[in-house]
Amino acid sequence: MRDIPEALAEHLAQGATTLCRCWSLTRRDGAVLGFTDHDGPLSFDGIAFAAMTGLEAAESAAELGFAIGGGDVSGALLAAGLNEADLARGLYDDARVAIWLVNWSDVAQRILLETGFVGEIRRGDRGFTAEVRGLAKAFDEERGRLYMRSCSADLGDARCGVALAAITATVAASDGRLGLTAPALAGFADGHFTGGRLIFTSGANIGFATEVKRHGAAGGLVALQLWQAPPAAIVAGDAFTLSPGCDKSFATCQAKFANGINFRGFPHMPGTDFIIGGVRPGDGALDGGSLFR
Repeated sequence: MRDIPEALAEHLAQGATTLCRCWSLTRRDGAVLGFTDHDGPLSFDGIAFAAMTGLEAAESAAELGFAIGGGDVSGALLAAGLNEADLARGLYDDARVAIWLVNWSDVAQRILLETGFVGEIRRGDRGFTAEVRGLAKAFDEERGRLYMRSCSADLGDARCGVALAAITATVAASDGRLGLTAPALAGFADGHFTGGRLIFTSGANIGFATEVKRHGAAGGLVALQLWQAPPAAIVAGDAFTLSPGCDKSFATCQAKFANGINFRGFPHMPGTDFIIGGVRPGDGALDGGSLFR
């Protein structure tokens, strides 16, 4: 049951209404953008809602229980609002969304219809379609620790404890999309940065971050292959910072980072073969004690 403000309820009961929808997006970097399907700009709660953006909402669905509801919002890519570069940089990933029904002739008459998060974003040549997921999305995310062999911490976070020193380098050459070379990394072993995080600190892609797919160091040539192409072409002279990669195994934690004491996994958990193999006569040492001491 939704409580509708009295003034808005009276307006809805009239034969003709002056209603529109307004959306606010709060990005991961804290920036707040407002949009409306009205033909003129509106403002309330300290947010300016821009018109003429081509923003249009599709049908939304609400689900019972903990099923994730939501809908889609489509619009045009504009330099003044949602644009291709910001979308490609991931600034709108998991952005907070609020949707209002508003009387545009008196914006004090409004009701908050839904809040949620931006899910999958599909981009076209000049437009986009964003999935809006309901608050129940939080129940679909991994929480706490899982009983598994690999580490559940992220390299360098408080649970991991490794002190990461950012490595700074500059692009010497690139194919413009996924591959680049950086001679400044020549002192590191082959594969040291595989799985690491690269962040551009200058050039057209400043602020863009992605994971390193492959780090190769052979014959004096240091090459990096990225998992995701940045929004603009990579060019020589672009600066970036780079962190080492970790495959979250106990062997890597101990040998590469000397951090086995902080490993946040269960490397000695029995495998499937051990569990389903059963006990055979003569197997000894199956007294419930440790198999590794």
